[in-house]
Amino acid sequence: MIKNDYISISPEVQHALDKNLPIVALESTIISHGMPWPQNAITAAAVEEVVRQNGAVPATIAIRNGKCLIGLSKDDIDYFAQTIDVWKVSLRDMPYVISQQLPGATTVAATMRIAAMAGIKVFATGGIGGVHRGAEDTMDISADLTEMATTNVAIIAAGVKSILDIGLTLEYMETMGIPVVTYGQDEFPSFYSSKSGYKSPLRLDTANEIAQLLSTKWDLALNGSVLIANPVPAEYEMEPEVIEKHILKALDEANKQGVKGKAVTPFLLKFIADNTEGESLEANIALIKNNAKVGAIIAVALQGR
Repeated sequence: MIKNDYISISPEVQHALDKNLPIVALESTIISHGMPWPQNAITAAAVEEVVRQNGAVPATIAIRNGKCLIGLSKDDIDYFAQTIDVWKVSLRDMPYVISQQLPGATTVAATMRIAAMAGIKVFATGGIGGVHRGAEDTMDISADLTEMATTNVAIIAAGVKSILDIGLTLEYMETMGIPVVTYGQDEFPSFYSSKSGYKSPLRLDTANEIAQLLSTKWDLALNGSVLIANPVPAEYEMEPEVIEKHILKALDEANKQGVKGKAVTPFLLKFIADNTEGESLEANIALIKNNAKVGAIIAVALQGR
């Protein structure tokens, strides 16, 4: 565990660390860049409550006043939910945002790294970043993937965001030695849908089996994450063909407007939400809560080993 002047741990999370209680890290990009106010703050609080109800302690992570915050207060959540121009922070941005004392919402990569600093092993999010469509021309590959190759924090997500190239992302994770396990089904999910057209590399059906895999991996000194793909609840999923039409429209609009880099994902998600009459946002909220639940159950199982 790394402790230094750049980390501030909330009393609730510190107590959990001291007592060796199960903890689930949560990211803050969804608060500042994933949803409109007040839905973002309501969802963040609800996701934390889901973690608590399933036996673990939530540790939402963000950056503010030169500190990596591990565990946010209600005031912190409201601040990140309402403040304009909060940085979307990946690994390359961390030293700048911290040294300039800017507010930052952490992506998967940054959240993983900060969680690892505190010794937190389980992280629940919506969907991971990956290889963007057209990456053979743009070289746009998320730092989430390179971070997953080296940092010992398991990720529970509803698969790869369907706005990305799922096939190439799975290939990249194989190259980087990242185990990909789908929870309870053979097909790899695609964020808004339980279906993607791709077979999952691995399948496990219980939290105890997943906890055993994680323990075995790290006991063997095989560094890096495991992606635990947890399908969106069936009652909230969207048909892949329907969501694909909206993705193509969103990509076309992003291209017309010259949207680049880390601005692409939030632009696409907002465009899709606006053009599905909120259906995609409803699915997004449902899958994040479901991932928090499964993350907590896995954290409890892992802590018991």
